[in-house]
Amino acid sequence: MTQGEQTKAAILRAARERFAAQGYERTTIRGVAADAEIDPSMVMRYFGSKEKLFEAALAVNLRLPDFTAVPAAELPGALVRHFLDRWEGDPADDALLVLLRSAVTNERAAERMREVFAAQVAPALAAALGPDRAARAAGLVAAQLLGLGLTRYLLRLPAVTSLPPDAVVAGFTPALAATLADPA
Repeated sequence: MTQGEQTKAAILRAARERFAAQGYERTTIRGVAADAEIDPSMVMRYFGSKEKLFEAALAVNLRLPDFTAVPAAELPGALVRHFLDRWEGDPADDALLVLLRSAVTNERAAERMREVFAAQVAPALAAALGPDRAARAAGLVAAQLLGLGLTRYLLRLPAVTSLPPDAVVAGFTPALAATLADPA
């Protein structure tokens, strides 16, 4: 990795942490630069503006696996497990947390969240369930998974945060299974 790539990565890490902790409005270029241990002009050099930095920080790849080989009965648990792993995975890659926190108060972040689910979750569900079932279920799946993320990682409700991941999967899977069930 070149020095420029390292600097850009450090800026993005710092920005994601700031946006996750403070939201868009309270995050400043100076604060991000201080966290990245660089001059604020370097943030502007690489990203041009706070809005463009925010856009870059909102880049989310859910890294969804191919669910087509997953038996239908196991799909709900696989989805819950994947999202838990994604949320709890690499702490330096908290773009999904930034996006969730920001989507509540920032229309661009809300739009990006809709784009992520439309471009990543809906096609993964369509491949596994077929387009008709996926179209019916995608919004409710998003609501359930985002609700889990909100309560476990942002609101940090003790009843949810105290559960080990296996307990979350076991408790959450039946609800997701009902959402994904074939109405026929």
